[in-house]
Amino acid sequence: MTVAYRKLTAKDLDIFIKMRITQLREEGAKEDIDLVPPLRDYYERHLADDTFVSWLAVDGGKIIGTSGMSIVEKPPYFGCPSGRIGLLSSMYTDPSYRRMGIAKTLLGKVVDEARERGCGTVQITASDMGVLLYTDFGFVKNKNFMQYKL
Repeated sequence: MTVAYRKLTAKDLDIFIKMRITQLREEGAKEDIDLVPPLRDYYERHLADDTFVSWLAVDGGKIIGTSGMSIVEKPPYFGCPSGRIGLLSSMYTDPSYRRMGIAKTLLGKVVDEARERGCGTVQITASDMGVLLYTDFGFVKNKNFMQYKL
């Protein structure tokens, strides 16, 4: 097995979207809509304007791991004077390739990407499975995060 890493392109979207939905299912998401059209719309728009980046892990042409990061901007604050934030999503590794360091490598690539793009912080809402990966990498839980569902 030789794992190669490369960036997501529009040609990869069918597989990328399937893997994103598989990830959401594994995390216990309730499926009450067809998520494919809004995912495709999001990825096409944000790949085109370069506010979404994804690194992929590939074994022999097969995508086996994904990462994703949306670049968002909010008013600067002391903890992030640039106001640019990398929001991680789509961190997923095919079950038969887990525990091989693939997710850690993908995470390193998107964190480096955030640094290069001037982000002051990288954030993720971690699944139970992912918490150890992120804390081992150096992420710190923020107990202030709250959400209001519309």
